[in-house]
Amino acid sequence: MANNYDGNSISVLEGLDPVRKRPGMYIGSVGTKGLNHLIYEIVDNSVDEHLAGYCSEITVTLEKDGSATVEDNGRGIPVDINEQVGRPAVEVVFTTLHAGGKFGDGNYKISGGLHGVGSSVVNALSLWLEVNVKRDGKIYNQRYEQGKVCYDLKEAGKCRKNDTGTKVSFFPDAEIFEKIYFKADAIKSRLHETAYLNPNLTIIFINKRVGEEEEVTFHEENGIKAFISDMNKEKEKVTDIIYFKKEQDGIEVEIAFQYINDFTENISGFCNNIYTQEGGTHITGFKSILTSTINQYARELGILKEKDNNFTGADVRNGLVAVVAVKHPDPRFEGQTKTKLDNPDAEKVTKSIAGEQLTLFFDKNLETLKNVISCAEKSAKIRKAEERTKTNLLSKSKFSIDSNGKLSNCESRKPEECEIFIVEGDSAGGSAKSARNRKTQAIMPIRGKILNVEKASMDKVLANAEIKTMINAFGCGFSEGYGNDFDIEKLRYNKIILMTDADVDGAHIDTLLLTFFYRFMPELITHGHIYIATPPLYKVVPKKGEGEYLYDDKALEKYRKHHTGFTLQRYKGLGEMDPKQLWETTLNPETRILKQVEIEDAKMASDVTSMLMGSEVAPRRNFIYTHATDAELDI
Repeated sequence: MANNYDGNSISVLEGLDPVRKRPGMYIGSVGTKGLNHLIYEIVDNSVDEHLAGYCSEITVTLEKDGSATVEDNGRGIPVDINEQVGRPAVEVVFTTLHAGGKFGDGNYKISGGLHGVGSSVVNALSLWLEVNVKRDGKIYNQRYEQGKVCYDLKEAGKCRKNDTGTKVSFFPDAEIFEKIYFKADAIKSRLHETAYLNPNLTIIFINKRVGEEEEVTFHEENGIKAFISDMNKEKEKVTDIIYFKKEQDGIEVEIAFQYINDFTENISGFCNNIYTQEGGTHITGFKSILTSTINQYARELGILKEKDNNFTGADVRNGLVAVVAVKHPDPRFEGQTKTKLDNPDAEKVTKSIAGEQLTLFFDKNLETLKNVISCAEKSAKIRKAEERTKTNLLSKSKFSIDSNGKLSNCESRKPEECEIFIVEGDSAGGSAKSARNRKTQAIMPIRGKILNVEKASMDKVLANAEIKTMINAFGCGFSEGYGNDFDIEKLRYNKIILMTDADVDGAHIDTLLLTFFYRFMPELITHGHIYIATPPLYKVVPKKGEGEYLYDDKALEKYRKHHTGFTLQRYKGLGEMDPKQLWETTLNPETRILKQVEIEDAKMASDVTSMLMGSEVAPRRNFIYTHATDAELDI
């Protein structure tokens, strides 16, 4: 372990200017997900200090004034002069893109922030940022505004010699972000996830915002085993948790998994503590070796006869809940936001370690092995029956998307310019068809609430008329494990927009649709194709001047404070709007408000979906009432 972490440990690659011009390249979006990502970038740097052996505690605070603070007890960013640029190393870290202690050898064997852009990007996208560093008995301070240095690094006080660490406070820039209010639930979930992945790390979350005050400590001694246990706490377990961890060729592989009585699979992948939302080579390696191992045992035990086909990967993973976490010295991710691991050696090592450890475990635990094979057998029987159902239900000869009587398609066949509105009810559907731009906007009315796919078997899902229409209309198949014939390249519409009434029933329909997308077409969400329209609740018309639309009760309260003598129209549903009003408020790309649906992290997405679509009514009703008017839906 290298201790010579000083000013010359920081390597400088290039300047910082592009960040404010193209923030999406660096943080994914300028919505809530991108905003929260600022906190994660700073936290990831502190976690890297923990992985290097120097940090045991991180505190994340949402301050009263809307700023955020991340403080750790690591070594503290170096404050001496970096010879390459002649400025203090801490200043270089916060003002220069691709500057950090992770490019050279020795200081960070394992790191999540390998691009070296985290600190400087946060600085560039903040109205102001202040850093305080404790090193060598002194406290150093520097402030920046929109990425620019306000004053030279200065000594701001004394501390104990062994008291070290870094404290970063920042206020996001409203010029960059759609809104600058951090989403506490998503941050807590992400911090908890980080604690599961680092059993020796304590993470404290403090919310000082008025009306939200709380303090939560995350410390998970049992690591990813506790992660699996918490995800499955309400589920019927088929096996105990199976766990192993081993290093090979400099890559550490840690896996925990459990089978539950369910018809879905839930595999969460991580590399160097980063949630790989779209999977990657480590997940591919685990899936393939698990499938081949179970098939091999099934043949050895005589459960699969010579004439029988092997279980498919989907058969073997039916009911599987797994966390696959790798630590890699030189990870390659697809894209800066690190959603998919791309290293071939990660697949090779994961297969090697998992293959060895699965064999060791199943050789000693025959009953558990039989339970796993039993899950695969049950899945295979259902798959064969449902493949026949699927063939019958989705055959194009019986079902044409342009003649199904529901879809009013658009004229263009260029997916990049097309969008489809899923509209609640025939009345709103009629208005939408009259109001739309026929060239690029398709309208699909649905009647009432679609099937709750969380509780339904596959044949019922595929027999549902509304779901059948959507699958055929979108044109890209679906990702459910049995067929797994989803192809994002075949998607006919760049935007799929849910357009329901602005009430609790509308929010429930949105939730049912989102559950369907999350379980059967998750790529539509991860690739940013799902949106929720925001129709107004009111139209106010003053005695003099133009009328205006108001989108929630808060806006109406604000309007009433500044206006008297106006007429108020309350829209109980989209069907009450004439085509002109519907175009102005909800369909016109120039004036409408769309919320993009995003998945923030693994556990939260699964928890929320299970809670919303499970059998417990009270928490579902409470969630829908609370979140029905959220300005952005981050699953």
